[in-house]
Amino acid sequence: MEADPPEAWEPPGWEVARPAGGVPFAGVEVAGFRDRDALGLDARVLPHPLVTVVLELGEDSLTVEGADGRRELRGVGAGLSLGPTRIRGRGIDCVEVRLSPVTAYSALDLSPSDREGGAVIDLAHLWGRQEAVLRERLRAAPDWEARFALLAEFLAERLGSRAAMDPEVVAAWRHIVARRGQVRVGDLAASCGWSRKRLWSRFGAQIGMTPKRAAMLVRFDRAVSGLSAGRDAAEVASACGYADQPHLHRDVRHFAACTPAELRLTAGEHSSKT
Repeated sequence: MEADPPEAWEPPGWEVARPAGGVPFAGVEVAGFRDRDALGLDARVLPHPLVTVVLELGEDSLTVEGADGRRELRGVGAGLSLGPTRIRGRGIDCVEVRLSPVTAYSALDLSPSDREGGAVIDLAHLWGRQEAVLRERLRAAPDWEARFALLAEFLAERLGSRAAMDPEVVAAWRHIVARRGQVRVGDLAASCGWSRKRLWSRFGAQIGMTPKRAAMLVRFDRAVSGLSAGRDAAEVASACGYADQPHLHRDVRHFAACTPAELRLTAGEHSSKT
């Protein structure tokens, strides 16, 4: 079981496309976005338990502002983020791929330092010449379905030629997701037959954060869904396994740099979307 895919972002003035037959890989979501009415993009993206890749195919770069500063990029990879990110752009014509960290481990070939703290990474750094070739092929494709087919071909090649994540780490991640972040690290370690220290080390190296932090992120993502749906903060805190409302408040402040009330006002518009 992987993280639930975020709801689709389909604002007026934008063309949004998805593969007609879905994606033939577990833990992968793909969508295409085009700024049909030249409205421009200024989106606050909240942390979520998926790894995001964006390939901008238009004439301009994307401006990405996060914990590691402001950068102008044509191809963006973002790990499991620990803080809000802002993405701006004009004339957007892009393809977005969202991967579970299990799938991203093989598809992106991230180093341990790349995975830490949800770093925003230039795809040219990860994929080298392959990134430029893929971008040109996507740009020349006649329609969205052709673009999606090219992406599927590219992902299949990468997923079939690189090392897989440790099965114990996969099991721990999936257990965290299935339990919606309400887990004990000691129980996770016992379930896979590892010591806490070994699980902490291997999980951090392959996922990009500790099991405890991953559980916090998964729980926060569920809380965002509840708050953006207009539910009361106390109700969300109880449903998501927080000890009390102040506990929820601390996590929201940590991940989103705002209060639950402020998040409720903006989450429906921008959370987990580009």
